[in-house]
Amino acid sequence: MNSETISWARLVSNLLSPPVIWAVMAFPIAFRDADTDQQALTWAVVYGVLVCLLPLLYVAWMVKRGTISDIHMEVREQRIRPFLVSIACTTIAWWTLRFMGAPSVVPLFALFSLVQITVMAIITLVWQISMHTMSITGAVVAALTFFGLIPALILLPLVILVGAARLKLQRHTIAQVIAGVVVGALVPMVVFALT
Repeated sequence: MNSETISWARLVSNLLSPPVIWAVMAFPIAFRDADTDQQALTWAVVYGVLVCLLPLLYVAWMVKRGTISDIHMEVREQRIRPFLVSIACTTIAWWTLRFMGAPSVVPLFALFSLVQITVMAIITLVWQISMHTMSITGAVVAALTFFGLIPALILLPLVILVGAARLKLQRHTIAQVIAGVVVGALVPMVVFALT
């Protein structure tokens, strides 16, 4: 692998990591049904801080302490505690957004995030799945559900790009990347169909 290859793959992995994807998705979803821009910003920030920022800060702290070797948590066993923190924070986000009276689509996105994180955690107990491909695929399905076919089709190539980056960095096998795509598509379809 040359440094040019590493840099594009690393950049894609960082820019399209699960916390970044979900934080960015929160904004158009919050603005979709909000009466005011301030409401939408408040809901998106609450989601972003609780679901994305706090767990990310926890992981960064664990990396600094040496408990986790890398912010992308390459070692499967190192993912368990961050997942528990993410599940707790996302549960708080789901209840907080409901308590704040956010339109149903916003807590629904938080619920989808909670279910997806929980599924990731369960799978991680026995196998390492690509959280990156799972998250970007879930974002495509969420875009399809909340905004229609065209936005989903615009985002769809990112699934291939993220999968290629994870393979290029040798963080996952092809099976782990494909499993991430499949589970990433199924989880939101099931959550959105049942709610």
